[in-house]
Amino acid sequence: MKVAATEFKSNFGYYLKLVEKEDILITKNGKTVARMSNPRISAVDKLNGILKGKIPEDADRRWIREARLEET
Repeated sequence: MKVAATEFKSNFGYYLKLVEKEDILITKNGKTVARMSNPRISAVDKLNGILKGKIPEDADRRWIREARLEET
């Protein structure tokens, strides 16, 4: 999710709860200046969301990379 810095600052509590589920990109003048992410969410979990549950349990880094590139 992208959010303007002033909106983020005004509603910090809301975004603090939201970051439990997804990364937050903070923008200033339309440019991304920061990213807030939850360290407890693994990269595989994030990719699984992007790849819509297609990651098998035995997937390695190479498989994940190739699958992600196919999605773009």
